[in-house]
Amino acid sequence: MRKIMLLCLAVTLSIQCGRNRVAAGDSVNGHRQSESHQTEQRQAETGTMPERFNFNLPLKTAGGTQLWTDHLWRGGYRVQRNALTGHWRLLDRDNIRRAWGSRTQCESELERLSPKSQVSGGQHYVVLLHGLMRTSGSMKTLEPVLAEAGMTNCIRFSYASTRQSIGQHAAALREIIEDLPADSTFSFVGHSMGNIVVRHLVGDLQREGDPTNILGRCQSMVMLGPPNQGALIARRLGKTKLFEWVTGQGGTELGARWEQFESNLATPPFPFHIIAGDIDPPIGNPLTSGDGDFVVSVEEAKLNGASSFQTVPVLHSFLMNAPDVMQKTAELLVQASRH
Repeated sequence: MRKIMLLCLAVTLSIQCGRNRVAAGDSVNGHRQSESHQTEQRQAETGTMPERFNFNLPLKTAGGTQLWTDHLWRGGYRVQRNALTGHWRLLDRDNIRRAWGSRTQCESELERLSPKSQVSGGQHYVVLLHGLMRTSGSMKTLEPVLAEAGMTNCIRFSYASTRQSIGQHAAALREIIEDLPADSTFSFVGHSMGNIVVRHLVGDLQREGDPTNILGRCQSMVMLGPPNQGALIARRLGKTKLFEWVTGQGGTELGARWEQFESNLATPPFPFHIIAGDIDPPIGNPLTSGDGDFVVSVEEAKLNGASSFQTVPVLHSFLMNAPDVMQKTAELLVQASRH
């Protein structure tokens, strides 16, 4: 393996050196150099700059933790953007990087590996959304439970929850859904802040228009521990600069900025159910108030218009992994699909 990596590195350096020699030869004449520079500048401004070849070594990645957001999903492939550097990559279902660089490069490789024309229509997708400071891996245990209930098409949406705004996450989610076949239908299962991302998406579609009829194709949603009224714990911790540094804009939107932020959210116009945690620990959390799951209170989880509301004796962080909750989630989604 080490020899293969060294060989790949040598090839990459050789290619780059060849480019540098060509560039040097082209710049012998000062006038031609200036002219070439002006041409490149015009191409950059107009978006017609030719893509550079990016050598890719297909390596296993962590799949996207706090820095990557999915923007396209197709057959298990995901096109992601890094929230810090702004560059893109394409991962397969095993989290192996298949391309990187610009979005155009990653989309081109995605089309080669999984042509959009070959995606089956008429499918139902369950979109799973993790919470603040979590990853899409936290929702993985739901997949076999949903598959056993007949829902085999799951999209675990990964987003940089601590590095961008909730509105940006909602916009990325919209891109994923709009890229799927026009006759696809959807259900959502969100944990914690993931539910607020969906509510923001609903609000965006209602305000800006819904040309692909996403809302009309949404069957149902199950909210697990949703901070539908904001989170007192985020407001109290938000008084420290450390909280904003750790959780980013999304954390402050659930706390200190909630009053201004809430207007961006909408109540889902399709059936939605709420499952909230309600535990009785020997020692309560001084950062919360009232009954709850140690992070989000029962009152904070409520939202008018819910088709059902129930509580379970489960901590906030484990709601999506509790067997009873997973089974109930599957039952609610199946019930909605039958209606």
